[in-house]
Amino acid sequence: MDYRRLGDAGMKVSVISLGGWINYEEGKIGEDRVRQIIERAYELGINFFDIADVYGNGSAERQMGEIFRQFPRHTLVISTKVFGKMSDDVNDRGLSRKHIFESIDKSLDRLQTSYVDIYFCHRPDPDTPILETARAMNDLIHHGKVLYWGTSEWDAGQLQEALELCEKYHLYKPQVEQPQYSMLYRERVETKILPVSEPNGIGLAPYSPLAQGMLTGKYDEGIPDDSRFARETWAKDRFFNETNRERVRRLKPVADRLGVTRAQLALAWLLRQRGVSSVITSATSVAQVDDNVGAAAVAIPDAALAEIDTILG
Repeated sequence: MDYRRLGDAGMKVSVISLGGWINYEEGKIGEDRVRQIIERAYELGINFFDIADVYGNGSAERQMGEIFRQFPRHTLVISTKVFGKMSDDVNDRGLSRKHIFESIDKSLDRLQTSYVDIYFCHRPDPDTPILETARAMNDLIHHGKVLYWGTSEWDAGQLQEALELCEKYHLYKPQVEQPQYSMLYRERVETKILPVSEPNGIGLAPYSPLAQGMLTGKYDEGIPDDSRFARETWAKDRFFNETNRERVRRLKPVADRLGVTRAQLALAWLLRQRGVSSVITSATSVAQVDDNVGAAAVAIPDAALAEIDTILG
C-alpha cells in the first residue's frame, strides 16, 4: 500500500480507502461479512475508512465502530459526515452550528471514539452561512473532537468562499473535498474543482470511482437482474448508455495487456490524476477488497494513458 498526504496536511492516508456508503448498514450484507471485509482491508494496509451519520440513519457508524475497536486507534484514519436529515425535527439536518455540534457527539458515540480524523460537510447547506459552518468546524478542531474538516460535493464557488473566510478570520481551512470522480464522470472535477482545490492544498478523496460498477465490465451485455442498475434507477440513468458501454468495452484490451481487471485499471487511472489523495472504494466481499487494493501497485505506461484518453474522448 502507498500513502499520500491529505492535500498539504501532514497526515497520510492510504491511496485506496474503504467507504461505508450503500453496503455497511443494518439489513445489507451482514455484520460478519462486514467484519471480514474491514479486517482484510486493514491487513492489506488500508488506514482510511469513510462513513457518514446518514448511512442507515446511524447504523453504519455503529456497525463499523464496533469493528474498529479491535485496532489501535492511532493506526486508523476515520472520517464521518454531517448534513443529512437524521429525524423529522427541523434542526436535525444541515450545517448549522446547532446540528454540527449535536451530530458530532452522536457520531463519536456510535463510532466509539473520542475524535474523528476528518469531518465532512456532506453537502452544501443553502440555509446556513458558510462562515457559521466554518466557525463550528474550527471550534470542533480546537475541542479535539475533529482533526481536519472537509467538504463533499461543494462547488468551486463555495470552496473559494470557505477558503477566503477561513483566511480572513484565521480559521482552520477545509483540507479535503470528496467529489464524485471517475473515468466516466470527470468534467466537473477537472474543470471546476481542481483550479480551486489544488493551489490551496485541498486534497481530493473521490467516491464512486467505478461509476457505480459500470467500469467493471459487468454491464457490457446489459443489466443483470440482481445488479445495482436494476435496483437503483438513478445510477443506471447516469452511467448506462451506449457511449459508456462502448468506452468500457474498449478499455478491456488495455487492461488485459497490463494484466489487470478493468476495475483495477479505473482505480489506478484515478490515482494518476492531479490532486487525488485517496480513492474511496466499496466492497461486498474480501475478494473485491483484494482486487481494489491491487490497483495501488498498477503502473500505467504513458502509451496506455494516451490510449485511455482517446477511448474516453
